[in-house]
Amino acid sequence: MSIEKIKKDPYEALRYKEFNTFLLVRFAMVFAWSMQFIVIEWQVYSITKDPLSLGLIGLMEVIPAVSMALFAGHIVDQKEKKSMLLKCILGFSVVSFGLFLLTWPPVVMGYNQQTILYAIYFMVFLGGIVRSFIGPTIFSFLSLIVPKKVYPNAATWSSSVWQIGSVVGPAVAGFSIHLIGVHWSMCSVFVCSVVALLALTQIAAKPILNPKIGEPIMQSLTEGLKFVFNNKTVLGAITLDMVAVLFGGAVALLPVFAQDILKVGPEGFGFLRAAPAVGAFLTMLITAYVPLNTNAGMKLLIAIFGFGICIIIFGLSSIFWISLVALFLSGVFDGISVVIRQTILFLKTPDHMRGRVSAVNSMFVGSSNELGAFESGLTARLMGTVTSVVFGGSMTLLIVLLTGTLSPTFRKLDLNKEIEKDELI
Repeated sequence: MSIEKIKKDPYEALRYKEFNTFLLVRFAMVFAWSMQFIVIEWQVYSITKDPLSLGLIGLMEVIPAVSMALFAGHIVDQKEKKSMLLKCILGFSVVSFGLFLLTWPPVVMGYNQQTILYAIYFMVFLGGIVRSFIGPTIFSFLSLIVPKKVYPNAATWSSSVWQIGSVVGPAVAGFSIHLIGVHWSMCSVFVCSVVALLALTQIAAKPILNPKIGEPIMQSLTEGLKFVFNNKTVLGAITLDMVAVLFGGAVALLPVFAQDILKVGPEGFGFLRAAPAVGAFLTMLITAYVPLNTNAGMKLLIAIFGFGICIIIFGLSSIFWISLVALFLSGVFDGISVVIRQTILFLKTPDHMRGRVSAVNSMFVGSSNELGAFESGLTARLMGTVTSVVFGGSMTLLIVLLTGTLSPTFRKLDLNKEIEKDELI
């Protein structure tokens, strides 16, 4: 199949039945996870009125996610992927049910608020353990559902569904908190995890492609790390996105903006939280028709630079609609970044190393969301909320300029050449 055919068929990945079921599973989990995070953010800030407490939510999740990531990647590469994903979803269900109990009015009224807060942090910590496994599992599982020639299109649709969940989850969370309260909002999260479990049963188990089953763990982890650090394209994309997310993590402070600066309440909070994902989702739909493979390196640099500009505008704004537009546009640029980065990882990673490479990616990029949340909460405490957000956006711009200047090879990256290589195999 030629590159032209791939470009002309934006629905190629959707022609595989199991891929569609996989998208349903992914949507249910992303929706549940993003909704849960928003509900817990609102509950914690309502208890403490301290922006640092929002950063601690991220820290509690990132500690296990980072510390266990490489081990999780090794396990995922050694095990059958469907059973691993089932265990991950079950783990998430336990966490969401625990948070459901912790927000139950008799429990809230019967215990000291500080005790409830610590219990919430503990459940978030357990969720971080689950997260360390679910990222590598999903990345590896997807590559077994569609053929390699469909990876770029599958990556776009998978990322789009992730963004849909990120759009709907926060928006529903904001309205749900307003209409039915925190407790029953958490019940909705638990129900979504059950839906994901039922959908996953419709996908067949997949073969284990790793030729080194039983490989010593240290040897396995070393091999995975060497691959990432020796592949400059993969390392560059991961590092650039990690630093941008780390310093541009303004979304962690949205409860502060919604309650104290813009004064828009839970409904406005839901809109603010959903705006970046709406922008990213629309961008990803467009990229299904207009691939970003040509001059991908330069496009990635421009996208992250634009993201930084939007974060600065958001930080300086005290008008709701300007803040909303800035967050929407930040999502547009982030959507471009996600599609390019996911395509790089799918094309550059061998099948038998996907778990370990995805684990390294989760350490760099995925966990930088939580580290960014902690950084935002800490700098907000030290500098003030607005100054913290502007500082983060400015650091993002600086890092993009340095990367573009110091890495001309990355600037000239063109993914069409990688697709051509796969077409010849």
